This record gives sequence, C-alpha cells and structure tokens, in this order.
Amino acid sequence: MKEKKTRKADLERKKGLFFEIGLVIALLVVFGAFQYKSYEKQTVNLQQQVAENTPEEMVPITEQKVKPPPPPPPKAVTQIEVVNDNVDVNEDIDIDAEANDNTVMEKYVPPENEEEVDEQEIFTVVESMPEFPGGTGALMKYLAEHIKYPALAKESGIQGRVFINFVVEPDGSISHVKVLRGIGGGCDEEAVKVVESMPKWKPGMQRGKPVRVSYNLPVKFTLQ
Repeated sequence: MKEKKTRKADLERKKGLFFEIGLVIALLVVFGAFQYKSYEKQTVNLQQQVAENTPEEMVPITEQKVKPPPPPPPKAVTQIEVVNDNVDVNEDIDIDAEANDNTVMEKYVPPENEEEVDEQEIFTVVESMPEFPGGTGALMKYLAEHIKYPALAKESGIQGRVFINFVVEPDGSISHVKVLRGIGGGCDEEAVKVVESMPKWKPGMQRGKPVRVSYNLPVKFTLQ
C-alpha cells in the first residue's frame, strides 16, 4: 500500500516547531497586555468655564526724595559808621577851585606808618633769635647734666636724636613743647620733660620788640 502524502508534506514532523512559534506569540501577547495602559476619559464642559476676574496687583512706586537746594548765602551787609563832625583831622587837604589842565599838581606822598608787630603771632625766623642763657655751650651742658637715660632704652639698645619743638615766649618762658621725631624707649618723654624744665631764655626780637618764636632742638641719646 502506497502512502498518500509525501514525506515533505507531512505536518506531523513540524509539530514541535509550530508549538514553539505559538508559545512565542503567546508570550508576546502577555507582555503587551502588561505594557498596555488605559486612561480615563475626561469630559470638558466649555459652557461651565467662567472667567475669573482677578484684581490686578498694584506695585507701589518708590518715591525718590530729592534734597532741597541749600539756602543762598546771606548777603553781606555794609555797615555804615557815623562819624561826629567834631573829629579832628590830622592832615589838612588844600583844594584849589581855580585849577585847570595846565596847573602843576604836587605828587602825593602817603604818610609812613610803621607796621605794628603782633606779639601773638609765632615767628620761625626773626631779626634776633632766642638764646639759652650762656649760649649754645651752656645749653648742651644743661641737657647733658639733666637728661637721664631711660632704663628701657638702655636694655633695648635704643639711641639716636629726638627732635623737640617749642615756643619761646616774649618773657623767655618755654611753652607748647612737642616731639617732632622720636626714637621711643622713653627717650621722647625724657627729652620733653627736660626741655619743659629749662630756665627762661633770652627772647627773640623783631623790630625791637620781644615776640613769640618757634624753636627746634635736637636732643641726642648715646649709649657709652
């Protein structure tokens, strides 16, 4: 008896292949089912939408205050001095009522007034400078005898010159003592103390009058 179907047309041999294909398709369907998302339908009623009338927020404007201009300076007031008619005039002035263009006029010579020296002004240079009693040598001797070397300056090895400025008054006394340049270590204070205790000087003279004179004095501190 002959077979009705050929070997190639026999589907029983491909049963395993078809089973595998069906299994893959089933897995794909299951996987797709898990990945599928459903969304709820939302119905929007345009007739129920009402435009809300929101009041507009007002932003306050910062006002910049401008300073008023300064008041104008007060006008200078001219003061008028009333002079009595009985004031004596030292110099007589002759007025020639018949003078013309050919009249020779005398040259006016102003009176010579000596400039007054202000005793309150402090001079730096005068005709006769102030002087320590006995001269410069006596001044150096006075400083050497009265200055005591400060202990702090000795321990620190500080030495040098302290420049002192002071004013010699018209009566020869010393005032306004100050340090122009110091070296520290107590030397500045010692120099000021000794200068303030100096005796009266011979005052400076300007136009024959004693005046206030500014004087600079270097005080030397040397370790031996």
